[in-house]
Amino acid sequence: MKANRPQIEKALDAPNPETRICLLYGPDEAGSAALAKRLERAMGEGAERIDLDAATLKADPARLTDEAASFSMFGDKRWVRVLGAGEESVAAVEALLQAPQTGNPVIFISSAIKATSKLAKLCLDSPAALAFASYAPDEREAAQIAQAQARELGLRLSTDLARRIADLCGNDRALMAGEVEKIALYLDASPAQPMEATAEALDALSAEAIESDIAPLVNAVLGGDVSALQHELAMLQAGATPLASVTRPLLNRALLIAQIQAAFERTGSMDKAMEAEGRAIFWKEKSAVQRQVRIWNSEHVGKLVHRLLEAERMTRSSHGPGDTAVRQELLTITRQATRNR
Repeated sequence: MKANRPQIEKALDAPNPETRICLLYGPDEAGSAALAKRLERAMGEGAERIDLDAATLKADPARLTDEAASFSMFGDKRWVRVLGAGEESVAAVEALLQAPQTGNPVIFISSAIKATSKLAKLCLDSPAALAFASYAPDEREAAQIAQAQARELGLRLSTDLARRIADLCGNDRALMAGEVEKIALYLDASPAQPMEATAEALDALSAEAIESDIAPLVNAVLGGDVSALQHELAMLQAGATPLASVTRPLLNRALLIAQIQAAFERTGSMDKAMEAEGRAIFWKEKSAVQRQVRIWNSEHVGKLVHRLLEAERMTRSSHGPGDTAVRQELLTITRQATRNR
């Protein structure tokens, strides 16, 4: 059945055996991941999590029901998580919903499917399932989300600062959570000892500061300079800077290039296309951005944005391939820029 936000939050905070599966879908993958964390917290640190994927369910549809009904060897709670599943999982979900009994909570997270998909319809039509679609929040909602994240950490966040954090993070829930957590740690805030967030703390720790520090890496990747990229990656490694901090600035620059490229194709004037972006282009970066627009045409920049989104997802997943895979992805993009020049 279809769930609204309060219903899905309640179901994840207090799992009910009558609900066999919770399906989180829709384009806001970060929002779905944040909801899934609620189930993880509800199950407790000692709970055993069983991770399954689409290929496993396609090859063995009964596996999902078996895992949902199995007991932990050590008597701990168990729950099942399936990432990125789609239509190939319909048979597995049908078996789960028709099984005599299960017991362990099952959660599906899939940003690729829509409400019209067979998997979504199956869950929407079943009283033993809950389906919730996550959509990217608007500016007002994003600020409220940042404030709620802050309250959980004992941080009092003004509306103005919350809006600024949301803007810095492109309204991305996961990135906002990271920014809020850094401020809470910086101010030594906790639920037992709440603190007021300050603009000074945000200035010291914000994504803006990170982005300015890695501008050479952004220009190396999108400008096709392999040697410069290797140097910047070595510098990041020496400073123990995670690659999660570079994917968002790279994505922001790629989206900027796409906008300028589109304006350039409409007007035929690079100067007008650049001027239309106004303050989005830092004056020191203007020449670099202009070169990058000429490197990444409309066809290439679409693929670039897709690859950077995938790289960002890699940095968010605790079970993903990690920094090594992201490094390789950045090197691949840089080499493509070299060929495009």
